[in-house]
Amino acid sequence: MRGSAYLSTPLRRTRVWKYRALSTCRRVSGTPHAMQPVLYLGEGTIVIGRRVDLGWPTSAQFYCGYIHLEAATPDSRIELCDGVQLNNDAFLKSEGPGISIGAHALLGSGVAILDSDFHDLRPDRRRGGRPAMAPVRIGENVFVGDGVRILKGVSVGAHSVIGAGSVLTRSIPEGVVAAGNPARVIRELCDAQDPALGVR
Repeated sequence: MRGSAYLSTPLRRTRVWKYRALSTCRRVSGTPHAMQPVLYLGEGTIVIGRRVDLGWPTSAQFYCGYIHLEAATPDSRIELCDGVQLNNDAFLKSEGPGISIGAHALLGSGVAILDSDFHDLRPDRRRGGRPAMAPVRIGENVFVGDGVRILKGVSVGAHSVIGAGSVLTRSIPEGVVAAGNPARVIRELCDAQDPALGVR
């Protein structure tokens, strides 16, 4: 067991370096702790705050997946504020309005956040039309469960919890637990007695 742990470190570093070499985004600032490979793509800006963790070694897909951060157009911006943790296989793509993740937010594995439809919804203009776009804002200390999808124009208020597998098509206020497809508020966080939520 010790031997496999010893080997995993250089193999992991090789994968991290390979994906960095494949990255095309030239406007990346910050130095995250990248445990899983991260692919930085696009012509926009990716801003990473202090003490940001990308990937988690004891979660699924650690050795075979990667984190995808794409600021597709020159005006696109993705911002990960101080203390953010993205779990394995997170997928964030901005086409212009921008994606902002507040300080100390926790995002589970396989989370996807998009600020655009990327295609016009009308059949006759689906190729070459103008997609609907709107910024995505995740507040500080938000906890987003595994496999959540957050779509354009959504804001999540500070401290809220989003249940695993949820799809967010509209904004969620601060201090609540929300879940479902489409996600809806289930209860106030201050009413929850679950010790795992850190609420008394």
